[in-house]
Amino acid sequence: MQHIDSIAAEPTAATRVWNVAEFCLQHRLDGKEEAKLVALFGQFATTSELVHNVTRRARSR
Repeated sequence: MQHIDSIAAEPTAATRVWNVAEFCLQHRLDGKEEAKLVALFGQFATTSELVHNVTRRARSR
């Protein structure tokens, strides 16, 4: 049997999983962008997947 020291063990980081529709509402994305993300990932995706696949229009001043 092997003993693992809890202090020396590295903590694992939880990965945030979003509902794609909620992510789009929170980040004010239009329906076209939401449809694209749902087609790519389905109803749920990680933060990294969503952020790296969103097409943002440039803000005009």
